[in-house]
Amino acid sequence: MKKLVLSSCVVALAALSACSTSSPDVIKREDAQRMSQIQDATVLSVRPVTVDGSQSGIGAVAGGVVGAVAGSSVGGRREGQIAGVLGAVAGAVVGNAVERNTTREEAVEVIVQLRNGERRSVVQAKGNENLNPGEAVILVTTGGKTRVSRAPAITAPSSAASANN
Repeated sequence: MKKLVLSSCVVALAALSACSTSSPDVIKREDAQRMSQIQDATVLSVRPVTVDGSQSGIGAVAGGVVGAVAGSSVGGRREGQIAGVLGAVAGAVVGNAVERNTTREEAVEVIVQLRNGERRSVVQAKGNENLNPGEAVILVTTGGKTRVSRAPAITAPSSAASANN
């Protein structure tokens, strides 16, 4: 029984660490087929940053359960109760730290200048595009969240295509 609880907590914590992403290359399901606002801009600077991990409490709870189960198996009944409480506290601290470290994410801060001269800063996970100062980009804002992408090449419609319309 104790091994089942322990392994369940470890699996839950591992699943938690893989749950979220802020990659500019991944679009959330609820943002699909929604209109986004797009602004043209130029990259001024790009620097690496680290986004701190989350502390939802799930890591602390999982660690606390594991620590309590492990501690309660020590010694006799009285010693097991004391060790269980101490194990729960220690496990919660360790579980919280594990959650925070496993959800930490390497990202970039992109500072851009809009066409009207305003400057904006966007922090996003590293994606497949490496943006460089001077590059034309677009800011795509959907549901209050903004991501920076390289601006697509704009080509003028051909005269033959215009004549057919």
